Amino acid sequence: MIALVRRGARRLVKDPLLAVAVVLAVAAAVFAAWSGLAWHSAAQAGTVAQAQARDQVLQEGEQDVQNFNTLDYRDVGQGLSLWEQSSAGALRAQIVAGSAEFEKQVEQAKTITTAKILDAALVTLNTRAGTASIIAAVQLTVVPAKGAAVTKQTRLDGQLTRTASGWKLTALGQVPVGSAG
Repeated sequence: MIALVRRGARRLVKDPLLAVAVVLAVAAAVFAAWSGLAWHSAAQAGTVAQAQARDQVLQEGEQDVQNFNTLDYRDVGQGLSLWEQSSAGALRAQIVAGSAEFEKQVEQAKTITTAKILDAALVTLNTRAGTASIIAAVQLTVVPAKGAAVTKQTRLDGQLTRTASGWKLTALGQVPVGSAG
């Protein structure tokens, strides 16, 4: 075995072209392995960061949607304050402008509405622009002043914008339910 290694070493020394070819082949293999590992590592880092951003936006969006569908006539002011904290832009401006009138209506109706997010997903997410859209399936329970509680399910579509204090709703509407057929 040692004799074979010595013969191979003598052959490399006698043939410098072969020696250069072996060195280049080893260097190419090392470079290829390093490049592959670096590429794989970079690809995984981007995927993880994107997934974490998506999860954070979805979580904040779900909370905003839930906040907007929960209101108790016994403390309407706190509920509307939560709506303001969960919104931005024109939606927030509408809440601020109409809060006094809306507060009167809710207190007169004496209803308690609670929401539970059944499922939600981001439809779009553009972290560079700071925009996203969300869809959510929501279970609403409305307890009137008199009578039995009513539970229904609805689908909502919302637009989110990144603000200094997190992702906030800038639009929220009901998704129309079409007939199958």
